Amino acid sequence: MTVSLSSHIIIITAFIFLFLTVVDGLGSSSTAAVVYGNRAVCGIVAGEPTQRIQCYQNNQIISVQPKVSFQGISGGSSFFCGLRRGGFSLLCWDTGSSSSSFRPKRIYYSDTVGLTDLTVGDDHVCAREVDTGVVRCWRGRKSDHDGDLFASPGEALKFSKISCGNGFACGVLKYGSRVKCWGNRRVDVQNEIQSGFGNLSMSSLVAGESHACGLTTNGSLVCKGNNDSGQLDVPNYSSSSAYNEFSSLALGASFTCAIRRRNGLVSCWGDKKRFQSYVDVIGNVSFEFIVAGLDFACGLITSNLSLTCWGPGWSNANKSYDHDLPIGMVIPGPCVEYSCGTCGIYPDSETLCHGSGHICKLCQIEQPFAAPLPPTDDSTTPSPLQPASRASTTKRRLLMAFVIVGLVGCFIGFWSIGFFLWTRFSSKAIEPNTAPEPNLDADVKNALSSSTEPNFRTVGRQRSGSSKPETFSLSVLATATNNFSLENKIGFGSFGVVYRGKLDDGREVAIKRGQLQTIFQEKESAFDSELALLSRLHHKHLVSLVGFCEENDERLLVYDYMINGSLHSHLHDKNNISTILSSWTMRIKIALDAARGIEYLHNYAVPPIIHRDIKSSNILLDASWTAKVSDFGLSLVGPELGQRGKYVTAKAVGTVGYIDPEYYVLNVLTTKSDVYGLGVVMLELLTGKRAVFKCEEDDGIGVTSVVEYAGRYLLSERGEVVKMVLDKRVGLPEANEAEAVEVLAHTAMSCVSLEGKERPGMADIVANLESAFLLCQDNSGC
Repeated sequence: MTVSLSSHIIIITAFIFLFLTVVDGLGSSSTAAVVYGNRAVCGIVAGEPTQRIQCYQNNQIISVQPKVSFQGISGGSSFFCGLRRGGFSLLCWDTGSSSSSFRPKRIYYSDTVGLTDLTVGDDHVCAREVDTGVVRCWRGRKSDHDGDLFASPGEALKFSKISCGNGFACGVLKYGSRVKCWGNRRVDVQNEIQSGFGNLSMSSLVAGESHACGLTTNGSLVCKGNNDSGQLDVPNYSSSSAYNEFSSLALGASFTCAIRRRNGLVSCWGDKKRFQSYVDVIGNVSFEFIVAGLDFACGLITSNLSLTCWGPGWSNANKSYDHDLPIGMVIPGPCVEYSCGTCGIYPDSETLCHGSGHICKLCQIEQPFAAPLPPTDDSTTPSPLQPASRASTTKRRLLMAFVIVGLVGCFIGFWSIGFFLWTRFSSKAIEPNTAPEPNLDADVKNALSSSTEPNFRTVGRQRSGSSKPETFSLSVLATATNNFSLENKIGFGSFGVVYRGKLDDGREVAIKRGQLQTIFQEKESAFDSELALLSRLHHKHLVSLVGFCEENDERLLVYDYMINGSLHSHLHDKNNISTILSSWTMRIKIALDAARGIEYLHNYAVPPIIHRDIKSSNILLDASWTAKVSDFGLSLVGPELGQRGKYVTAKAVGTVGYIDPEYYVLNVLTTKSDVYGLGVVMLELLTGKRAVFKCEEDDGIGVTSVVEYAGRYLLSERGEVVKMVLDKRVGLPEANEAEAVEVLAHTAMSCVSLEGKERPGMADIVANLESAFLLCQDNSGC
């Protein structure tokens, strides 16, 4: 019985940590799509009330109707299709007309049967029923009324993953995980692919024009089909035979492209090795995912969530093929309402979805999946990929697996209660700080709290300390905010909405109120972190905690009110004109204030603290324009933080544009992740640009990051080049002031180096900024 129990636990553990992979080929579902016949590229836009579709074709932005929310799109030869959020409606748009707007044609609607896994081939469309795994297909070589439509595989076959190629489709069977292909054209191609995969157990699959690639259940990349141009010749980057090497695939006519999981960089092979030369134009850029047409590919850049394209088919039709497309920010995954499970929420997810749901991150682990799983019903699995299974698995074994899941769950539950009590009553005293603003990944944080890494931990609810915060009743705080009226709402924090309030004794405060619907889920951890930290942190450049309220289901934190708001609003709100914009001295002082606050967290707090969400909206200004770091809902503490070489493996959280790319790609957190965020803030102070902004250069309105924008000039030389990127609202610096600004620019660029080891520590940053501030003060023109 002991051996059996152990084997089942291994199976369950493997299931929980299975490496899920997004693959996007000629016709696979994603939040971006390529229509290769007429070079149209479309994406689902981010940061708007609806996740609508926007396209780019013939050097212009094309409007797509209707402007409603979509969860996935996929493109073919002359049209693309989109699955509306919820999966109950499927629309398609022909892109061959010269109209400035694409009009939809609905090809599926149901009140009860939802679809997922939308995939478009050259001229056919398929999607999978969520509950059953049955695949439905539409359209075909002829019109919808000519009878020669693309055939569906039949209701007897159930699939966990499907993908369309040129004239055929293939999928991974739900039970058995074998590859099955179908279609009434290109029978030779589909037979070659199906027989090539044979009895391999697959977790994913994506099709190109005449070949297909996918990951086996142990993480090995396998390609089968036509190999005329070497598109099946998977490069071997390591001794592990490409196990878990790739996280995303895109297949065209004669090439295969893939994203390296460890660093997000793109590699391509096939097309007589010509296609890789086009990849060189994108350089050392990390991508979230890639999609492909027959002769070009496009990808979503991690740093700014913009689309860029490359390949012979794109460069021949677009002379500026090495520039980002002017579509704007594209969501890296569908906005959903369900829980994201162990893998957590994508950084800045709530902002990207504009409050209408969140985006789930993909699981990533180092070890390949090594055990077969019992059959699972994909109706309970929100992921686009389903776990592998064996048809021979018996019902008895399945029942046993559920029993073990229950036992493991109970064990974890009891352990969690014990751990909670232990952290509450026996943890070391820490120190504190914070105030308003957004964006957290609490599922990730919860996963960290049970991490095996000893270096860092999320903050438990530890209330002892040198300065005990006040306890407020809910009625007192409701009175202070006029019953939490909209007029008093001033922003969002890491776990809720922030209101301006006035207590009975006349004190002005900022009150952060947790959102009731999620307070006992991910937001509870952020509340505990802020309360534990802010009860102990006392520093001039950290926002102070006044008190808290825990009453019934309510969780509220009360802070000193920062009358001059956030640095972000002064830099980027067009209606906010203040002295912060008029002086380089003031800007350097604010950078120095923030750096001193972060230095205290890293080098003087006991235990040390990593903030994890340094950004301009989390730097607040008091009545004397002193800058203070706020919002500690994402912070981690660790006794070994200050020791060289110590780090923690963590799920990346933060805000798009500010998150450390090394942390995001490798899931390795150090103090240098805060340094990167501060570097972005300093570049905002220098340029007046947002961390991610619409770029109106090159006759486009694409999205770029302030790091990329400033790096074009500041990495090569100083002097006149520095002046080219400076915020014109302040005016050009003079005399010693110019030298001070150069020091700020040099320090900022060193902070945003791609590798953490190349970034300075906070003590060096503070020293540089102090020198810059003194230079400016010595100049009579400051």
